[in-house]
Amino acid sequence: MSFRPEADAGRGQELDDDGRRKRTGTLWTASSHIITAVIGSGVLSLAWAMAQLGWVAGTITLVIFSMITLFTSILLSDCYRTSDLIAGKRNYTYSSAVKSYLGTFQIWMCGVCQYVNLCGTAVGYTITASISAAAITKSHCFHEKGHEADCGVSYTIYMMAFGAIQILFSQFPDLQNIWWLSVLAAIMSFSYSIIGIILALVQIVSGNNGKTTITGTIVGVDVTQTQKVWNVFQALGNVAFAYSFSMVLIEIQDTLKSPPAENKVMKKASIISVSITTVFYMLCGCVGYLAFGNKAPGNMLTGFGFYEPFWLIDIANICIVVHLLGAYQVFCQPLFAVVEDTVIKKWPNMKMLSSEVTLVNVRSFSVSVNIIRLIWRTIFVVIITMLAIIMPFFNDIMGFLGAFAFWPLTVYFPIEMYISQKKIRWGSGKGMMLRILSFLCLLISVAAAIGSIQGVVVSLCTYEPFHTMS
Repeated sequence: MSFRPEADAGRGQELDDDGRRKRTGTLWTASSHIITAVIGSGVLSLAWAMAQLGWVAGTITLVIFSMITLFTSILLSDCYRTSDLIAGKRNYTYSSAVKSYLGTFQIWMCGVCQYVNLCGTAVGYTITASISAAAITKSHCFHEKGHEADCGVSYTIYMMAFGAIQILFSQFPDLQNIWWLSVLAAIMSFSYSIIGIILALVQIVSGNNGKTTITGTIVGVDVTQTQKVWNVFQALGNVAFAYSFSMVLIEIQDTLKSPPAENKVMKKASIISVSITTVFYMLCGCVGYLAFGNKAPGNMLTGFGFYEPFWLIDIANICIVVHLLGAYQVFCQPLFAVVEDTVIKKWPNMKMLSSEVTLVNVRSFSVSVNIIRLIWRTIFVVIITMLAIIMPFFNDIMGFLGAFAFWPLTVYFPIEMYISQKKIRWGSGKGMMLRILSFLCLLISVAAAIGSIQGVVVSLCTYEPFHTMS
């Protein structure tokens, strides 16, 4: 198992026409990467989002975000190559696609939005994985000592353990090397979503379901008028985050072998993945809301308590942790790659930066490390873990990340690149419609960001760093 393209090339591995390592990705590996990126921790907050929006607005919001995400991902997949969609120059990253079509100026805004969001997603996934891991320990404590026992658990140790595992996984050089982890993570995401749906259905059938309404939480009963507005804004951010994968779409597309044309395969993968996730989101959001009503928790699985069937809830939480181990890598590998490529280009004569040190070489099994990869990625994971320990706010973090990334990365850049690619005139009907869509999505992102920031501010008022307990 070699970890670097250079090492593989040195052993005569087949190369692409641009001299880079031969791509081996297929429709199914791309779909696995997308599902791993999309069906993440955001699915757990959809019942809460439905409770804030209600049956009508909540259902419509899920469908609209699904359609927008699919539409813009199809536009974005055509931006993988410049000039000619089949034989044109490849854009290996989202930022390079923006530079090719929109110029150097806008690449800075893209870079800030993409890489800040990738870092924020890593923080969010570390928080979520620790919550699920702590829930397993808490469940067993209640089962052994009784429901009245003091079973509070600190998240910190679980965040540190998650970070330690990520340091190891981060030594895989790129997405092609972790396709198996994405497949496993995708299976896990389906598993815990199905468990959540089954538990919600059981609760509904047993007659313990909560009260639901057309407009969601009721002002004066469940929330104040001000809280209603903030929560609606935050719910929009949570839904946006749940569909977020555009920031890694080009990087996923760069793993696809050709022929067939990468854009055609990526469009099929996007249609398959977004369609599957929308069905799961509708089920999780609607069934979860029906089970809990307007009192739906921010994390759906925590609403079923820690008692019975404790083993099934434990399985769901284990699936979440395993899924997030893979999802973390899908989102972080593009960031790892851009930093390492930049360093190597800046100091091309320093062989130490690109050379591999073989640790294990037994027959066909080989493990090697790279100095820059080992140092930089370890430091990155440590910093992300520390940020997660300092700011463990699940819903607020999810909402803010969704708001921050949705408009620029999912809507604005794909639309502007498509307009540039097709040379659509500013005043044309098609151009106006596309920019109106972009503007409306901007308003949604601003509203969601405001609501999420307010939630973080409220959480900070009662928060003590390093003392968060489940």
